Amino acid sequence: MKEASGLLARVKDRRGLDEVWRLLPEARLVGGSVRDLLRGMPVHDLDMATPDAPADVLSILKSGGIKTIPTGLAHGTVTAVIRGEPYEITTLRRDEETDGRHAVVSWTGDWAEDAARRDFTINAMSLDRHDVLHDYFGGLKDLADHRVRFVGEAGRRIEEDALRALRFFRFDARYGHGEPDAEACQAISERLDLIDALSAERIASELLRILTGPRVVETLSVMKDVGLLAHLVPASDIQALHRLLVCQAPEEALLRLFALCHVDWSDLGERLRLSNADRDRLRQYGENTPVLDPAMLEDDLRRVRFRQSLPILLDRSWLTQASVLGVPDKGWDRLRTRLQHMPQPVFPLTGQDAKDAGLLPGPIMGAWLKAGQSWWLEQGCRPDRKACLMHLAGASELREKSD
Repeated sequence: MKEASGLLARVKDRRGLDEVWRLLPEARLVGGSVRDLLRGMPVHDLDMATPDAPADVLSILKSGGIKTIPTGLAHGTVTAVIRGEPYEITTLRRDEETDGRHAVVSWTGDWAEDAARRDFTINAMSLDRHDVLHDYFGGLKDLADHRVRFVGEAGRRIEEDALRALRFFRFDARYGHGEPDAEACQAISERLDLIDALSAERIASELLRILTGPRVVETLSVMKDVGLLAHLVPASDIQALHRLLVCQAPEEALLRLFALCHVDWSDLGERLRLSNADRDRLRQYGENTPVLDPAMLEDDLRRVRFRQSLPILLDRSWLTQASVLGVPDKGWDRLRTRLQHMPQPVFPLTGQDAKDAGLLPGPIMGAWLKAGQSWWLEQGCRPDRKACLMHLAGASELREKSD
């Protein structure tokens, strides 16, 4: 089906597109760029498809003076760089073999065949240089009806790539409305074993995007009902996440992930193959020390500010607020403001001070600095360098050890 669209007028800068179309006149805008143009949303990635073979695309673009990068030739993708902006151009494909994770593809000149291998109808539309919209599977109506459907048979699409089960819920949360497509949910519930073959990294990427998208609690509840959530995170607490959202905590993926999985967080980072930095954040959330309280005195506040980074303290304040209250609270808001306005305390003594005091590097120097820091913390991180040195000079036990 072809329809005049007027969509190209919504492209902020058409010069790059026009250069591609000058050399590849049969190419079309595809996928998310078309979907978002239809929704009147800003489009940042102008992805294109073409019936031309990848080697021909490279040759044609190069001969036309356009910088090219063979970003994914095995899957038919070439990136054209025009005025510093990338344009991904992929040759029309058909799937020859699929195993639920990867596909062996071959090239085709049939636009409908290429569209048939895409995931959802709203992602299967294309737009040509004449501003004509090509919609083979009713994506335009589904977009207008706020309905996310798989292209063709839902079960077959999931068997081609099991990650589409997660992508369905991410897209439904953003573009759908009301009850998710029943055929899709049924197909997902019958193919949960395919999820186990996916890499943890791919699962984590989709899950974290779901957690920062719209309708989070509603989406996760349906995922739980079809059995998918338990395959991703065996122990989940949607109500705890809901309490965090009610507190109006930041839309931060790892924060929401911990709230959802706080019951069994200890191996969460390993299970999802998160970065070491993210695993460390989860550990600090889980250990939940030092304890935070809106009524903390300034000395206590300086101590926690010294012991832990500001971002971790703020995150932990939201998690604690959600746990103990589960509603917005001015006291917790004031605590966060106090933390943000408080300069990071810095212990004023260094190893050089220890050397100047006649201590050689080693256990005695470490004990000297540790004793000074402990006293400094007891005093609310207020003593300056001179006061710390005076205190240590009068510490008989340390003086005897240094002798």
